[in-house]
Amino acid sequence: MFGFLNIYKPKGMTSHDVISVLRRITKIKQIGHTGTLDPFAEGVLPVCIGKATRLIEYLEEDKAYIGTVQLGKSTTTYDIEGDITNESNKTVTKDEIEPSLNNFKGEIEQLPPIYSAIKVKGKKLYEYARNNETVDIKPRKVTIDELKILNFDCKKQQLELYISCSKGTYIRSIANDLGEMLGTYGYLTNLVRVKAGDFKIENSIKLENFNSIEQVENQLIYPLEYLHYPRYDLTEEERERVSYGMPLKITQTFDSPIVLLVHKNNLAAVCNYENYTIKCNKVFI
Repeated sequence: MFGFLNIYKPKGMTSHDVISVLRRITKIKQIGHTGTLDPFAEGVLPVCIGKATRLIEYLEEDKAYIGTVQLGKSTTTYDIEGDITNESNKTVTKDEIEPSLNNFKGEIEQLPPIYSAIKVKGKKLYEYARNNETVDIKPRKVTIDELKILNFDCKKQQLELYISCSKGTYIRSIANDLGEMLGTYGYLTNLVRVKAGDFKIENSIKLENFNSIEQVENQLIYPLEYLHYPRYDLTEEERERVSYGMPLKITQTFDSPIVLLVHKNNLAAVCNYENYTIKCNKVFI
């Protein structure tokens, strides 16, 4: 079995739980996912099955979310799963929120939540938090391509946002930082990932719909559909060389350093290209 799945991860499950379910159904151990979703979050979770796990690094990494922010309170985790740490009676208006969002657009430096899996000195941040240990957290550069208001309930002080961003962006941190910028507090109460690269929520399949290996096979996405690199069609002789991982000298030029080798519409290899030479990186024949 070789391909991708566009899974809709339900609330209450970890990304690893989803992989465990699919392993139990397919009896295949070689299954992985791209981009972890917190248990309270739901939505698109791209899954790679079989040798397709070797292609994770070549998939598009941009993400898009719809998140609900509760203003007026903050929590230890910056989301609904944490303990409330601060409260404010300030009423924020939509006119105040709109200009504040501009501060998060483009390339920004973001401070990850202390309750996250980022490692510092070999230890995850949430382990420091659980042990009440202090740790120096360094900001990371992320890119916010789009950030806009979908809904705002002034009475409840609840804000629904659409966020299109780069890999590694913490929506929880946006909720917390926005609250502080508005002179109040904020935390994330709901999060739905609606896009991960080419994997979109309208095409995702609920995990509960998979009960047999046949159902999994029927929903497999062939990798060539979602790999956006130049392609080079192999001759029979070239295919033989590639099957042994041997480099190829070609006359064709490419602007990309990554090239997909294709034989009879099947992915044969992912290669590095430079100066008319193709060197095999990952071979699939």
